[in-house]
Amino acid sequence: MLRSTRARALLIVGVLAASGSFVASATAGGPVATHVDGGLGARWAAQGDLAPAAGSAIAAPSRGHGSTVARIVAPTRARPRLASRRRGWRVGTQTSWSHHDQVLLVLDSATRNDREWIKVLLAIRPTGTVGWIRRERVQLRRTRYWVAIRTAARRVVVYRGGERLRRFRAVVGAAATPTPRGLAAIYERNRQPDPHAFLGPWALSLTAVSEVLEDFGGGPGRVAIHGRAGASLADPLGSARSHGCIRINNGAIRYLARKVPVGAPVKIS
Repeated sequence: MLRSTRARALLIVGVLAASGSFVASATAGGPVATHVDGGLGARWAAQGDLAPAAGSAIAAPSRGHGSTVARIVAPTRARPRLASRRRGWRVGTQTSWSHHDQVLLVLDSATRNDREWIKVLLAIRPTGTVGWIRRERVQLRRTRYWVAIRTAARRVVVYRGGERLRRFRAVVGAAATPTPRGLAAIYERNRQPDPHAFLGPWALSLTAVSEVLEDFGGGPGRVAIHGRAGASLADPLGSARSHGCIRINNGAIRYLARKVPVGAPVKIS
């Protein structure tokens, strides 16, 4: 479970905000993640497969056929239903915690009143909340990556184009603080300043949040896939002892951070 020491995080952000660079820190009780790597910037255009053409329908995320992800390029509002008149939730161009470029998983598309809309998976409580946003407010890309987290087997499995690439043993949420199930997506990629601390070298925050802990150490209770080092090594791989996060070996988290793009689907079962 992602957590923070608020005063320390604010100090770090205050010192580095002018340069646009942030760092991530951790305590023995759990991870803290803030912006570290910068946004997608120019790299976005080269990432992933070709985007769906304007006016074309967007298929639901699929392990075999890939998924569409949307980079938010202008602030917008997400309607809870396409026909709703409610303004809904504000969706900014940056993630709420680490201020990365915000990239969301696309679930569907539609045309209403001659305007194109897409249905996205939002990174808000409760896990699985969706909203409809204007297609003109995003840039779209395709990804063939799919991550499956199997809590009973305590495994993380990585697929690309339906082919299984890698499988890793994991520590998952304890009975009192379970890893939330359902469809999620990679929300942030946070390189850690000390790879020998609790989180290991990387923390990949998800759109999923704890169903038990609404606030954890000053953070929003967001779940992440992260590495293992320091005190977290006391919980062996294959156990259920975390506050909801998924812990994997450091070589495995480096692989995910290198290969799996932001916005890629993560199915937790």
